[in-house]
Amino acid sequence: MRILLQVVKQAAVSINDTTISKIGPGMLLFIGFTKDDDEAVVKQMVAKVLGLRIFPDENGKTNLNIQSINGEILSVSQFTLYANTKKGRRPSFVDALGGTRAKELYEYFNQVLKEKYPHVQEGEFGANMQVSLINDGPVTIWLDSKELYGE
Repeated sequence: MRILLQVVKQAAVSINDTTISKIGPGMLLFIGFTKDDDEAVVKQMVAKVLGLRIFPDENGKTNLNIQSINGEILSVSQFTLYANTKKGRRPSFVDALGGTRAKELYEYFNQVLKEKYPHVQEGEFGANMQVSLINDGPVTIWLDSKELYGE
């Protein structure tokens, strides 16, 4: 499982010029899955996201997590996080988990996230979404479950 996390001042997802989700200060998460991912990996990654101390405290030091600042989270599915660009000019997506299983894991990720932290909005799985954001910092963090947990 991979997550590209961006600290944002605001972010939104639109489909066909209609905004379906919008957040203020917090995190925008782009989430992708691969064939070895399962519910246990999802739980580990939710814990990692919620525990990351990436927001400044009163002294400007990154000591606070999302819950400490009462920020919001926007979760967007993104299979292209598993793009393989080693050969040629056209990315291969053979490592990206697709279809029903990817949708199940994305929905499970959002469910677990919302159980632990209620300020979560979502994109629409499989849709052609337009994502807008104002990056804060900028802070962008790459989380890969295989690198973090060796799975």
